[in-house]
Amino acid sequence: MAVEFYRHALREEDVEAVARVLRGTFLTTGPVCREVEASLAAYLGVPHVLTMTSCTAALEVALRAFGIGPGDEVIVPAFTFVATATAVLHVGATPVLADVDRETGCLGVAGVVRARTPRTRCVIPVHLYGQMADVEAIREVLADPRVRILEDAAHCVEGTLRGVRPGQATDGAAFSFYATKNLTCGEGGALALRDPELAERARRLRQHGMTASAAERYQGTKGYRHWDVVDLGVKANLPDVLAALLVGQIPRLDAQRVRREALARRYEEAVDALPGWDRPWVRPEATSAYHLQTAWAPAHRRDDALAGFAARDVGVAVNWKALPQLTFVRQRLRADPADFPVACEMGARTLSLPLWPDMTDAMQDEAVAALRAVARDLARG
Repeated sequence: MAVEFYRHALREEDVEAVARVLRGTFLTTGPVCREVEASLAAYLGVPHVLTMTSCTAALEVALRAFGIGPGDEVIVPAFTFVATATAVLHVGATPVLADVDRETGCLGVAGVVRARTPRTRCVIPVHLYGQMADVEAIREVLADPRVRILEDAAHCVEGTLRGVRPGQATDGAAFSFYATKNLTCGEGGALALRDPELAERARRLRQHGMTASAAERYQGTKGYRHWDVVDLGVKANLPDVLAALLVGQIPRLDAQRVRREALARRYEEAVDALPGWDRPWVRPEATSAYHLQTAWAPAHRRDDALAGFAARDVGVAVNWKALPQLTFVRQRLRADPADFPVACEMGARTLSLPLWPDMTDAMQDEAVAALRAVARDLARG
């Protein structure tokens, strides 16, 4: 395409890091995963980080570590990727959808209050597009430490709100290293936890409930270490061969975030000048990771806008339909779109513009020109 929706920012040193693993002993979870976990723990300011196969797996492992299961309810924003809700279903609990704040698209206090019941055991705020939900305000309104807060930080390794990073003020935070994420290894994720006992249980749960991983069982000249299974776990451990891609990226996160923000500001200025268009707003006390740059097209015209960008050879995406707009969610949770007007309006209007840290100003100029041309076409009818 003239302007692609996304390009990764991997470097030759990242490729060489994978080659070193391939020339070594461990392809599965081992010393490279431990290096990544230590580096992320230092970056986030959270004592325990466990690498996982995906953010979805991290959410499920965290819920299992919390002891959440059948009969429990978990509040989930109605505007998120479907995995936030299906992770709850996979542990046997019930997702309870809550509408989101109009300005940010994030779950807020009002949504939590409306959705809470005596069976609420956990709330999963989603840090949408890179901006943190106000987890401290949610904790305050819950006023009950027995109700867990698990952050879906798939978009938000680098974000802060009032100086607080994901995982620092809650029971846990799950991250994604999917192919299009700011920190990527193609497929992967992580779970950050403050409680050492929860972290130890999650470490077992991610690998069948076993008391020792393959690297821990392999003692070389020290002999073999026996292991046991003490939990009903899952298979969610990240292999070293993928973790190797993450090692060199972590030190580059902040510089790349600055570039993404500069690009996002130019898009915001362009969107703000278009009648009938809107976008999520970043709180002044927040630092967004700027994972995605979202624009909300005029009502009932989003698909026309998508076609206009395609005709101009500019890549865009939809992130996402609201959960009640998905057949499975409507049927399984009996979710009526009319009960979630803000989320469903966003799901019908949202589109994501091209954004990646190596994007040049000239590339963005083309994308902005396409945006303005599409807006003109829509205004003409």
